[in-house]
Amino acid sequence: MLAHQVTRLRAEVPAGLAEALDVVAGFDDVLTRGLARLGEDDAAALAALADALAGTPLGTRVAEAVGKVTAGSVAQEHLAVLAGARSALLGAAHDALLGQLDDTLGRDRSPWPGPAAAATHVSPTLLAARAWLHEVALTGWRGVDHELVSAVGAPVEAALAEPGSRRLAVLLDGLAAELRACVPVAAMPQVPVRRWADLWARGMLLTQGASAGPAADVERVSGRLLPLGVDVHEHDTAVQVQLHAVLEPAGGGTPRLVQATVGAAKVATIVGPAIWRLFPGHPTLLRALAERRAVTVTDLPLLGGDLRWDDTRAEVGEPTDPFATARLLLGSATAASTPPLDRHPAAIAEPVLVEGAAVREDDGGLVLDLDGERVAVAADRLPASGPLTRDRVAGASACLGLLRWDDGRWLLHPLAVRFTSRRQVAEAHNGDWAGGITDPKVAKAEAKAGDAVAVLRERAGRLLRR
Repeated sequence: MLAHQVTRLRAEVPAGLAEALDVVAGFDDVLTRGLARLGEDDAAALAALADALAGTPLGTRVAEAVGKVTAGSVAQEHLAVLAGARSALLGAAHDALLGQLDDTLGRDRSPWPGPAAAATHVSPTLLAARAWLHEVALTGWRGVDHELVSAVGAPVEAALAEPGSRRLAVLLDGLAAELRACVPVAAMPQVPVRRWADLWARGMLLTQGASAGPAADVERVSGRLLPLGVDVHEHDTAVQVQLHAVLEPAGGGTPRLVQATVGAAKVATIVGPAIWRLFPGHPTLLRALAERRAVTVTDLPLLGGDLRWDDTRAEVGEPTDPFATARLLLGSATAASTPPLDRHPAAIAEPVLVEGAAVREDDGGLVLDLDGERVAVAADRLPASGPLTRDRVAGASACLGLLRWDDGRWLLHPLAVRFTSRRQVAEAHNGDWAGGITDPKVAKAEAKAGDAVAVLRERAGRLLRR
């Protein structure tokens, strides 16, 4: 069945997708060189952006912004419009790809309730962050130096102090860390153009007070949460754990696909299994992951498909089998619409179950062989914080994962696998070490290396006592 679905996905590429992505790529090249010194190719790329949005509600404003920037008047409000235009194109590409995927999988998706209320006040914190992003755009990635990167320190510190701006703070801090590690960018043989432009545009929209939430009141849900798998996003300065699960509403009703995300600040030395010790305030969630248990949740806020996790409103329940949950409920569960600010082809991550397919080596990578149809396996996304390894994925007889869109192709990102070890059927899940390392060899190596989190906490406490 999945082989037929993959065939359809590859054959039915949404119309206009390639053209939209080409326009985005042209604008990203302009950001690489900088808006302070536009050439003929840059002017043509900006004109193409305006043409692509001409028939939309943004058309007039984009055309005006492009005209001003091309003439040398690069104001912050013009850059905000260009960031919005770029994000709108990628959002349209996201919607087209996700619609195609839903149609192929037969997955129902609830409609988005409407836009969030516009911000009425822009704080000095947002203004400071906006000014730094403006300077970055003028300079271009190739012109970034240590002085420009260092200038983000004050905006990040101010944003961290405001709860509503911490999302922006983490983004700016991460972008600055990547830029700092690459200075001088001009000497780099290849710049991560798309990634940095994504971060810049998202930051620019966040400084306008953009919100990921809907206009309607926040929904509160209760019921039984059945985990499917956990995805770990890690950076030198931050880590985020995202649980993908099926929610069975209390009192009955259609099951819903949801995500629950928790995050923490970190330093570069905290890696691998040590990241789980950064979440002492979420013991219920960690136990549910480590022991593969259901969770009973009560009145948890739900924004789209994102549960705002609150450990005090969750209670660990009975053991569950994520593979059985996927087999029985994925086909009937309703997915949520993606918030407008998060609509990007790279953000597509839809849970799927693959059984009875072979994983093979192919040109240095892993591919899933589905009756002749081959799907790349994102083995490079496997986190070091769990027991799910490349070798275990290569020997898998079943895989629970996320179907993603990456650089023009669909690929499978494993969250859990079933495999045979010593003639015994075994499983490995990304969250298995959330309660502690269960592999004796890895545990011994970690003990020998020392507890980085405990050391840093002890040193921080010592400094605070002085």
